[in-house]
Amino acid sequence: MPSPKDLLLDAAERLVAERGTEVSLRDIAAAAGQRNNSAVQYHFGSREGLHEAVIRRRQVGFERRRRELLDELAAAGEPDDVWGLVGVLVRPMTELLGHGPTHYARFLEQVRTHPVLSSAAGLDEEWPASQEVMRRLGRDRARRGQALATTMFSLLADAERAGVAPDADELVAMLVGLLTAPVRRAAMPR
Repeated sequence: MPSPKDLLLDAAERLVAERGTEVSLRDIAAAAGQRNNSAVQYHFGSREGLHEAVIRRRQVGFERRRRELLDELAAAGEPDDVWGLVGVLVRPMTELLGHGPTHYARFLEQVRTHPVLSSAAGLDEEWPASQEVMRRLGRDRARRGQALATTMFSLLADAERAGVAPDADELVAMLVGLLTAPVRRAAMPR
């Protein structure tokens, strides 16, 4: 039987995905079967703490899988291959979504500006595999990193809404294009 804390995390993931970040904490508690309207504050301190806990719960498994994929790239002699590195970011998420219904991609789409996702502070220790991918992609491509995350979350959320498993290879191809497309300066009309 899931703990009250796990029930709150499940309810938050689903309701934030469906209604947005301002869904009431009372609604989350009720959806989790909690009669105490302060259950979220008790377990997580705040709305932001709840969002962070949902992210961290999934990220642990993603980081483990990303480390495995990074090791496979290194063993193949391609540790800096852009296609492989983007695959390291994408594949753990597509694997999750390919195993049945989830709300996580839509949740991420809603909370993509949360500091735990958008700040690099402290992530080297917490999310070393993800940070290694970004370092290996290099400084020039890292500037497009936020667009990469936004696009990835949106494309995964679209697949989740449609109830289909995302095609990891297609998603990787789109994101590699985003990272590697040359900048073309258009002439300004006079």
